[in-house]
Amino acid sequence: MGVVIPLEEGKNKSASVKPLVDLTKADMDRVNQLILSKAGSDVQMIPEVANHLISSGGKRLRPMLTLASASMFGYQGEGHVRLATSVEFMHTATLLHDDVVDESDLRRGKSTARMIWGNQASVLVGDFLLGQAFKMMVDVGSLEALDVLATAAAVIAEGEVLQLSVAKNLETTEDDYLSVIRAKTAALFAAAAEVGPIIANADKASRSALRSYGMNLGYAFQMVDDALDYGGNAADLGKNVGDDFREGKITLPVILAFRRGTQEEQAFWRSAIEKGESSDQNLEKALGLITRHDALKDTIARALHYGKIARDALAPLPAGSLKDAMMEVIDFTIQRVN
Repeated sequence: MGVVIPLEEGKNKSASVKPLVDLTKADMDRVNQLILSKAGSDVQMIPEVANHLISSGGKRLRPMLTLASASMFGYQGEGHVRLATSVEFMHTATLLHDDVVDESDLRRGKSTARMIWGNQASVLVGDFLLGQAFKMMVDVGSLEALDVLATAAAVIAEGEVLQLSVAKNLETTEDDYLSVIRAKTAALFAAAAEVGPIIANADKASRSALRSYGMNLGYAFQMVDDALDYGGNAADLGKNVGDDFREGKITLPVILAFRRGTQEEQAFWRSAIEKGESSDQNLEKALGLITRHDALKDTIARALHYGKIARDALAPLPAGSLKDAMMEVIDFTIQRVN
Protein backbone atom coordinates (compact mmCIF):
# COMPACT_ATOMS: atom_id res chain seq x y z
CA MET A 1 0.00 0.00 0.00
CA GLY A 2 1.56 3.27 -1.11
CA VAL A 3 0.42 6.77 -0.22
CA VAL A 4 1.18 9.85 -2.30
CA ILE A 5 1.47 13.03 -0.26
CA PRO A 6 0.92 16.28 -2.17
CA LEU A 7 3.70 18.79 -1.60
CA GLU A 8 3.28 22.54 -1.33
CA GLU A 9 2.41 24.43 -4.44
CA GLY A 10 5.28 26.32 -6.00
CA LYS A 11 8.00 23.97 -4.81
CA ASN A 12 10.56 22.61 -7.23
CA LYS A 13 8.77 19.53 -8.61
CA SER A 14 11.92 17.78 -9.84
CA ALA A 15 14.47 18.51 -7.13
CA SER A 16 17.64 16.47 -7.41
CA VAL A 17 20.83 15.81 -5.50
CA LYS A 18 22.68 15.81 -8.85
CA PRO A 19 23.91 19.45 -8.69
CA LEU A 20 25.60 18.72 -5.37
CA VAL A 21 26.99 15.44 -6.75
CA ASP A 22 28.42 17.24 -9.80
CA LEU A 23 29.95 20.08 -7.78
CA THR A 24 31.67 17.74 -5.31
CA LYS A 25 32.57 14.98 -7.79
CA ALA A 26 36.32 15.56 -7.91
CA ASP A 27 36.61 15.65 -4.13
CA MET A 28 34.21 12.72 -3.71
CA ASP A 29 36.43 10.65 -6.01
CA ARG A 30 39.23 11.28 -3.50
CA VAL A 31 36.91 10.46 -0.61
CA ASN A 32 35.97 7.16 -2.25
CA GLN A 33 39.63 6.26 -2.74
CA LEU A 34 40.34 7.09 0.90
CA ILE A 35 37.33 5.03 2.02
CA LEU A 36 38.71 1.97 0.22
CA SER A 37 42.18 2.57 1.65
CA LYS A 38 41.10 3.11 5.24
CA ALA A 39 38.62 0.21 5.20
CA GLY A 40 41.52 -2.13 4.39
CA SER A 41 43.02 -4.48 6.94
CA ASP A 42 45.15 -7.62 7.13
CA VAL A 43 42.17 -9.17 8.94
CA GLN A 44 40.24 -10.39 5.90
CA MET A 45 36.75 -10.12 7.39
CA ILE A 46 37.10 -6.38 8.09
CA PRO A 47 37.24 -5.16 4.46
CA GLU A 48 34.68 -7.79 3.46
CA VAL A 49 32.10 -6.55 5.96
CA ALA A 50 32.93 -2.87 5.50
CA ASN A 51 32.87 -2.98 1.70
CA HIS A 52 29.58 -4.92 1.69
CA LEU A 53 27.84 -1.83 3.11
CA ILE A 54 30.12 0.88 1.72
CA SER A 55 29.57 -0.37 -1.86
CA SER A 56 25.82 -0.83 -1.52
CA GLY A 57 24.77 2.40 -3.20
CA GLY A 58 24.14 5.04 -0.55
CA LYS A 59 24.07 8.63 -1.84
CA ARG A 60 26.82 9.75 0.58
CA LEU A 61 24.95 12.96 1.24
CA ARG A 62 26.68 13.65 4.56
CA PRO A 63 30.27 13.68 3.23
CA MET A 64 29.13 15.76 0.25
CA LEU A 65 27.84 18.36 2.71
CA THR A 66 31.27 18.47 4.37
CA LEU A 67 33.00 18.97 1.03
CA ALA A 68 30.51 21.58 -0.17
CA SER A 69 30.52 23.57 3.06
CA ALA A 70 34.34 23.74 3.05
CA SER A 71 34.50 24.67 -0.64
CA MET A 72 31.86 27.37 -0.12
CA PHE A 73 34.49 29.32 1.83
CA GLY A 74 37.36 28.68 -0.56
CA TYR A 75 39.09 25.95 1.45
CA GLN A 76 42.33 24.71 -0.11
CA GLY A 77 43.88 21.55 1.23
CA GLU A 78 43.23 17.90 2.03
CA GLY A 79 41.47 18.23 5.38
CA HIS A 80 37.94 18.35 3.99
CA VAL A 81 38.50 15.02 2.20
CA ARG A 82 39.65 13.37 5.43
CA LEU A 83 36.79 14.84 7.43
CA ALA A 84 34.24 13.82 4.79
CA THR A 85 35.62 10.27 4.91
CA SER A 86 35.41 10.35 8.72
CA VAL A 87 31.77 11.42 8.49
CA GLU A 88 30.98 8.56 6.10
CA PHE A 89 32.75 6.04 8.36
CA MET A 90 30.79 7.29 11.36
CA HIS A 91 27.57 6.88 9.39
CA THR A 92 28.53 3.40 8.15
CA ALA A 93 29.48 2.28 11.67
CA THR A 94 26.12 3.52 12.93
CA LEU A 95 24.30 1.51 10.24
CA LEU A 96 26.23 -1.65 11.12
CA HIS A 97 25.35 -1.20 14.79
CA ASP A 98 21.73 -0.22 14.05
CA ASP A 99 21.09 -3.35 12.03
CA VAL A 100 22.23 -5.49 14.96
CA VAL A 101 20.11 -3.59 17.48
CA ASP A 102 17.07 -3.60 15.18
CA GLU A 103 17.63 -7.19 13.98
CA SER A 104 17.25 -5.93 10.40
CA ASP A 105 17.47 -8.31 7.45
CA LEU A 106 17.76 -5.77 4.61
CA ARG A 107 19.77 -2.60 4.12
CA ARG A 108 19.62 -0.72 0.79
CA GLY A 109 17.98 -3.74 -0.80
CA LYS A 110 20.75 -6.18 0.20
CA SER A 111 21.11 -8.59 3.07
CA THR A 112 22.56 -6.80 6.08
CA ALA A 113 26.11 -7.59 7.14
CA ARG A 114 24.80 -9.25 10.29
CA MET A 115 22.79 -11.71 8.17
CA ILE A 116 25.96 -12.75 6.31
CA TRP A 117 28.73 -12.48 8.92
CA GLY A 118 26.77 -12.35 12.18
CA ASN A 119 26.12 -9.76 14.86
CA GLN A 120 29.55 -9.91 16.46
CA ALA A 121 31.42 -9.18 13.23
CA SER A 122 29.05 -6.31 12.39
CA VAL A 123 29.56 -4.62 15.75
CA LEU A 124 33.33 -5.07 15.74
CA VAL A 125 33.80 -3.85 12.16
CA GLY A 126 31.66 -0.83 13.06
CA ASP A 127 34.07 -0.19 15.95
CA PHE A 128 37.03 -0.49 13.55
CA LEU A 129 35.51 2.11 11.22
CA LEU A 130 34.93 4.49 14.13
CA GLY A 131 38.58 4.10 15.12
CA GLN A 132 39.70 4.88 11.57
CA ALA A 133 37.38 7.90 11.51
CA PHE A 134 38.96 9.36 14.62
CA LYS A 135 42.49 8.74 13.33
CA MET A 136 41.65 10.78 10.22
CA MET A 137 40.15 13.57 12.34
CA VAL A 138 43.39 13.75 14.33
CA ASP A 139 45.40 13.82 11.08
CA VAL A 140 43.52 16.97 10.02
CA GLY A 141 44.83 18.75 13.11
CA SER A 142 41.77 20.83 13.90
CA LEU A 143 40.76 20.50 17.55
CA GLU A 144 37.50 22.31 16.83
CA ALA A 145 36.54 19.90 14.05
CA LEU A 146 37.56 16.94 16.23
CA ASP A 147 35.41 18.29 19.06
CA VAL A 148 32.36 18.69 16.80
CA LEU A 149 32.59 15.17 15.36
CA ALA A 150 33.49 13.50 18.68
CA THR A 151 30.52 15.20 20.31
CA ALA A 152 28.29 14.00 17.47
CA ALA A 153 29.53 10.42 17.96
CA ALA A 154 28.58 10.53 21.65
CA VAL A 155 25.18 12.08 20.88
CA ILE A 156 24.44 9.40 18.26
CA ALA A 157 25.15 6.67 20.81
CA GLU A 158 22.87 8.42 23.31
CA GLY A 159 20.17 8.52 20.64
CA GLU A 160 20.40 4.78 20.09
CA VAL A 161 19.97 4.14 23.80
CA LEU A 162 17.10 6.63 23.99
CA GLN A 163 15.39 4.89 21.08
CA LEU A 164 15.69 1.59 22.94
CA SER A 165 14.13 3.16 26.01
CA VAL A 166 11.05 4.36 24.10
CA ALA A 167 10.66 1.28 21.87
CA LYS A 168 7.17 -0.20 22.00
CA ASN A 169 6.10 2.55 24.42
CA LEU A 170 2.99 4.28 23.09
CA GLU A 171 3.19 6.92 25.81
CA THR A 172 6.11 8.35 23.83
CA THR A 173 5.42 12.00 23.00
CA GLU A 174 6.30 13.93 19.88
CA ASP A 175 8.95 15.76 21.94
CA ASP A 176 10.48 12.39 22.88
CA TYR A 177 10.50 11.43 19.21
CA LEU A 178 12.23 14.69 18.27
CA SER A 179 14.89 14.02 20.90
CA VAL A 180 15.56 10.60 19.36
CA ILE A 181 15.87 11.79 15.76
CA ARG A 182 17.92 14.84 16.79
CA ALA A 183 20.48 12.49 18.31
CA LYS A 184 20.24 9.59 15.86
CA THR A 185 20.16 11.49 12.57
CA ALA A 186 20.23 15.28 12.78
CA ALA A 187 23.39 15.49 14.90
CA LEU A 188 25.59 13.91 12.21
CA PHE A 189 24.07 16.05 9.44
CA ALA A 190 24.79 19.12 11.60
CA ALA A 191 28.36 18.09 12.33
CA ALA A 192 29.01 17.19 8.68
CA ALA A 193 27.93 20.66 7.56
CA GLU A 194 29.73 22.49 10.38
CA VAL A 195 33.24 21.04 10.10
CA GLY A 196 33.65 22.42 6.57
CA PRO A 197 33.52 26.09 7.57
CA ILE A 198 35.61 25.30 10.67
CA ILE A 199 38.63 24.12 8.68
CA ALA A 200 38.04 26.89 6.12
CA ASN A 201 38.36 29.43 8.96
CA ALA A 202 34.92 30.89 8.22
CA ASP A 203 33.35 33.26 10.75
CA LYS A 204 31.19 31.98 13.60
CA ALA A 205 27.97 33.20 11.98
CA SER A 206 28.64 31.11 8.86
CA ARG A 207 29.58 28.10 10.95
CA SER A 208 26.37 28.44 12.97
CA ALA A 209 24.32 28.86 9.81
CA LEU A 210 25.62 25.63 8.33
CA ARG A 211 25.17 23.76 11.58
CA SER A 212 21.53 24.90 11.68
CA TYR A 213 21.10 23.92 8.03
CA GLY A 214 22.46 20.43 8.69
CA MET A 215 20.46 19.93 11.87
CA ASN A 216 17.13 20.88 10.31
CA LEU A 217 17.86 18.99 7.10
CA GLY A 218 18.50 15.96 9.32
CA TYR A 219 15.14 16.36 11.04
CA ALA A 220 13.38 16.55 7.68
CA PHE A 221 15.36 13.60 6.31
CA GLN A 222 14.42 11.30 9.20
CA MET A 223 10.76 12.32 9.21
CA VAL A 224 10.52 11.49 5.51
CA ASP A 225 12.24 8.14 6.15
CA ASP A 226 9.72 7.38 8.89
CA ALA A 227 6.83 8.30 6.61
CA LEU A 228 8.25 6.14 3.81
CA ASP A 229 8.20 3.09 6.09
CA TYR A 230 4.41 3.28 5.90
CA GLY A 231 3.91 5.10 2.60
CA GLY A 232 6.73 3.89 0.37
CA ASN A 233 7.66 0.65 -1.38
CA ALA A 234 10.43 -1.86 -0.83
CA ALA A 235 12.29 -1.00 -4.05
CA ASP A 236 12.62 2.65 -3.08
CA LEU A 237 13.27 1.99 0.59
CA GLY A 238 15.92 -0.68 0.22
CA LYS A 239 14.23 -2.47 3.09
CA ASN A 240 10.87 -4.08 3.76
CA VAL A 241 7.89 -1.74 4.03
CA GLY A 242 6.62 -1.86 7.60
CA ASP A 243 9.95 -2.80 9.20
CA ASP A 244 9.50 -0.04 11.79
CA PHE A 245 6.06 -1.46 12.60
CA ARG A 246 7.42 -5.00 13.00
CA GLU A 247 10.26 -3.76 15.22
CA GLY A 248 7.87 -1.81 17.44
CA LYS A 249 9.52 1.53 16.65
CA ILE A 250 7.60 4.56 17.83
CA THR A 251 7.88 6.96 14.92
CA LEU A 252 5.86 10.09 14.23
CA PRO A 253 3.19 8.46 12.01
CA VAL A 254 2.43 6.00 14.84
CA ILE A 255 2.45 8.70 17.53
CA LEU A 256 -0.02 10.82 15.57
CA ALA A 257 -2.32 7.94 14.60
CA PHE A 258 -2.35 6.61 18.17
CA ARG A 259 -3.06 10.00 19.78
CA ARG A 260 -5.88 10.75 17.34
CA GLY A 261 -7.42 7.28 17.47
CA THR A 262 -10.52 6.00 19.20
CA GLN A 263 -10.18 3.80 22.29
CA GLU A 264 -10.67 0.76 20.07
CA GLU A 265 -7.95 1.95 17.68
CA GLN A 266 -5.59 2.67 20.56
CA ALA A 267 -6.20 -0.86 21.85
CA PHE A 268 -5.17 -2.15 18.41
CA TRP A 269 -1.93 -0.16 18.54
CA ARG A 270 -1.15 -1.51 22.00
CA SER A 271 -1.59 -5.08 20.77
CA ALA A 272 0.38 -4.48 17.58
CA ILE A 273 3.26 -2.41 18.96
CA GLU A 274 3.55 -3.20 22.67
CA LYS A 275 2.68 -6.90 22.39
CA GLY A 276 4.40 -7.43 19.06
CA GLU A 277 1.33 -8.62 17.15
CA SER A 278 2.73 -7.33 13.88
CA SER A 279 1.26 -9.67 11.27
CA ASP A 280 0.81 -8.56 7.65
CA GLN A 281 -2.90 -8.21 8.36
CA ASN A 282 -2.19 -5.90 11.29
CA LEU A 283 0.24 -3.92 9.15
CA GLU A 284 -2.55 -3.33 6.63
CA LYS A 285 -4.82 -2.15 9.44
CA ALA A 286 -2.07 0.13 10.76
CA LEU A 287 -1.63 1.65 7.29
CA GLY A 288 -5.37 2.28 7.13
CA LEU A 289 -5.41 4.03 10.51
CA ILE A 290 -2.36 6.12 9.65
CA THR A 291 -4.07 7.23 6.44
CA ARG A 292 -7.43 7.88 8.15
CA HIS A 293 -5.88 10.19 10.72
CA ASP A 294 -3.66 12.09 8.23
CA ALA A 295 -0.58 10.89 10.11
CA LEU A 296 1.59 10.63 6.97
CA LYS A 297 0.37 13.95 5.60
CA ASP A 298 1.15 15.69 8.88
CA THR A 299 4.53 13.97 9.23
CA ILE A 300 5.46 15.40 5.82
CA ALA A 301 4.07 18.79 6.85
CA ARG A 302 6.49 18.76 9.80
CA ALA A 303 9.33 17.74 7.49
CA LEU A 304 8.47 20.72 5.27
CA HIS A 305 8.59 22.94 8.36
CA TYR A 306 12.13 21.84 9.20
CA GLY A 307 13.07 22.16 5.55
CA LYS A 308 12.01 25.81 5.67
CA ILE A 309 14.20 26.38 8.73
CA ALA A 310 17.15 24.79 6.89
CA ARG A 311 16.48 27.07 3.92
CA ASP A 312 16.35 30.17 6.14
CA ALA A 313 19.60 29.12 7.82
CA LEU A 314 21.41 29.13 4.46
CA ALA A 315 19.82 32.37 3.26
CA PRO A 316 22.44 34.82 4.65
CA LEU A 317 25.38 32.93 3.11
CA PRO A 318 27.01 34.12 -0.13
CA ALA A 319 25.11 33.29 -3.31
CA GLY A 320 26.59 30.69 -5.63
CA SER A 321 26.19 27.26 -7.18
CA LEU A 322 27.14 25.42 -3.98
CA LYS A 323 24.50 27.27 -1.98
CA ASP A 324 21.91 26.62 -4.71
CA ALA A 325 22.77 22.91 -4.73
CA MET A 326 22.48 22.68 -0.94
CA MET A 327 19.11 24.43 -1.12
CA GLU A 328 17.92 21.90 -3.70
CA VAL A 329 18.95 19.03 -1.41
CA ILE A 330 16.25 20.21 1.00
CA ASP A 331 13.52 19.77 -1.63
CA PHE A 332 15.03 16.49 -2.80
CA THR A 333 15.02 15.14 0.75
CA ILE A 334 11.33 15.84 1.22
CA GLN A 335 10.21 14.87 -2.27
CA ARG A 336 11.48 11.31 -1.76
CA VAL A 337 8.05 10.61 -0.27
CA ASN A 338 6.45 10.91 -3.68
